[in-house]
Amino acid sequence: MADRPDQPGPDRIAVVVVDHGSRRAEAARYHEAFVESWRARHPDLVVEAAHLELVEPSIDTAFDRCVAAGATLVVLAPYFLWPGNHWDRDIPALAAAAAARHPGVRHLVTAPLGPHRLLGDIVDDRVATCLAHATGGGAACELCADGGGCRLR
Repeated sequence: MADRPDQPGPDRIAVVVVDHGSRRAEAARYHEAFVESWRARHPDLVVEAAHLELVEPSIDTAFDRCVAAGATLVVLAPYFLWPGNHWDRDIPALAAAAAARHPGVRHLVTAPLGPHRLLGDIVDDRVATCLAHATGGGAACELCADGGGCRLR
């Protein structure tokens, strides 16, 4: 935990995991389920899901929830693979606007997920799982369990 230079004691840290947002309802459900499972692994943190656009909860809403839960440092973790305008322009601007309503609350936007060394392991696992399923040698992944995707065409 980081110490605040203007106040004694550690920050109460919150993490907002931000995806792009989608008109497809299942995309929001998957993101929120992921964030819920990540929250369960980090009971010491305030953890909220947010979507950059199109659906709620927005960054504004998630930031306010974090502050209401006692956060003094809100870390926004973009659930994006690569740097781009959303990472270096849009998310920081929305975070700054949300923080402006909460004097004394600091914020940080982390780097996107890639290029992280573990992404290669994730691709390896996904390819192996889906190939096995599509060729009849394995169970479907969580996304294809309903019969969609993972089909040789």
